[in-house]
Formats: sequence, structure tokens, C-alpha cells
Amino acid sequence: MPKKKYSFKLKSNLSELDKLCEHLDDFGQRLGLSKKSIFEINLALDELFTNIISYGFADDDEHVIEVTLTPQNKTLCMCIEDDGIPFNPVEVKKPDLECTVEDCKIGGLGIHLIRNLMDEVCYERCGEKNVLTLKKNIAQTESGKNKTD
Repeated sequence: MPKKKYSFKLKSNLSELDKLCEHLDDFGQRLGLSKKSIFEINLALDELFTNIISYGFADDDEHVIEVTLTPQNKTLCMCIEDDGIPFNPVEVKKPDLECTVEDCKIGGLGIHLIRNLMDEVCYERCGEKNVLTLKKNIAQTESGKNKTD
């Protein structure tokens, strides 16, 4: 498994979603991750990136979102940094999944999805930046398949 971290920057535009997907697919394949793991990582980061673009900035200026992927033993650590409005997704209450469609509140399901796809989600505000760290178990068996697949 490659030990080096992999970083890339994206502009604060939804058109960058394809570039995000390409980076994640490429890195996941180099790590030897299963298609399922790559899909789950892609889904979580796609949701986060979309939320940052849609709700994270008080202006229409172009901002940069930095993504760093770091393999650490049997875990993939993903760090997403942006200079947007302070927002801690860890503090968002879990949605009521038992309500009827008519009674459900809009929003919050993306964060719920991310929490379920990742093994750990941490947030901190560092200076003027939101720093969200996600961790996912990528333990490999000898055959190269992810144990959870």
C-alpha cells in the first residue's frame, strides 16, 4: 500500500465534482481498494463537497477546497479544508428516520449518510478554516480484497 499522502485542490464550483471523482478513483485503485470502498469514499466526499459549495460561503468569490488522503496502517484518513463559514457537521443532530414523508424535515440526511459510511468523523476550526477529518477502515486481506466487501 502506498504510504504517501495525496493532496489536491478543487475550486468552489460544482463542475469540479468530476475532478474529485477522478482523483478518488485513481488513488483508490493505486491503494488496491475494492470498488465498494472507492464508491463509499466517493459518495461521502461528493456529499461534503456539494454541501461546502452550496452552503459554505457567504460570497460568490472563487474559493479553494483542499483534499488530502493519507493511508495510515489499515485506515484511510481524508482531510477536507475550506475557508468557508464555520460549520461543525459532527454537532448536527441525527435525523428522525421514523417520520412519515410529510413530516420529515429537509436536510441532514447527507451528514447522516457520511457518518454511516465512515468509521470516524472529526471537525475543528483552525484559524479561518474548517478542517473535517474522515477515517475509513481499509484493512486488506492477503488476497487484496477489503475485509468488509
